[in-house]
Amino acid sequence: MYIIMLGAPGTGKGTIGKILSENMNLMHISTGDIFREQINKKTELGQKIEGYISNGLLVPDDVVIETVNTRLLEEDVENGAILDGYPRTEKQAKSLEEFILKNNKTDKCVAIELSVPDEEIIKRIVNRVTCSNKKCGAIFNTATKPPKKEGICDVCGSTLKRRDDDNEETVRKRLAVYYENSKELVEFYKKNNAIYSIYPKDLDKAVEDIEQYLKNVNS
Repeated sequence: MYIIMLGAPGTGKGTIGKILSENMNLMHISTGDIFREQINKKTELGQKIEGYISNGLLVPDDVVIETVNTRLLEEDVENGAILDGYPRTEKQAKSLEEFILKNNKTDKCVAIELSVPDEEIIKRIVNRVTCSNKKCGAIFNTATKPPKKEGICDVCGSTLKRRDDDNEETVRKRLAVYYENSKELVEFYKKNNAIYSIYPKDLDKAVEDIEQYLKNVNS
């Protein structure tokens, strides 16, 4: 099964996606992680991606599709995956559908949409700090969920970092871009009756409700 985590930046796609990944034994694939890897390696593709992200813009479809499809051909995702941040446009969604039909015709593809008010999203992101240890990746919020020791990850003890683009101006721009580009995407999955929308106000309850929906889809 391919589970698509939809929602604006800061809605909790990564957190809930990782929980579902552990519970369902499916690899969690984040386009953000893939992009940052390219940026850190200073590849030509990484430099292009960095230019878009730093300005609060989305990476072009063709670049995203090529990057993700390559990842989905790897052995650890042959039984499906949790997709965090992909697809983001109807073109990407159709490409994913074609990929699944070509490589695994029996797999189902469903979308989970996380819907959170903009002001709450902004508060989450501008106060967000993330563990610098990629294997850990724990996320904290200096306002609502601060680490026990300032600047240090509770889980593994690594340094916590704030992304350069996690500021209010850039976040509002990213939200505007997301909403403009996601209209057709959400409609695409609604037409295919393959979307479940939820406001994840309570994390545990949200995960429980999502897993129940997924069980019903598979039954």
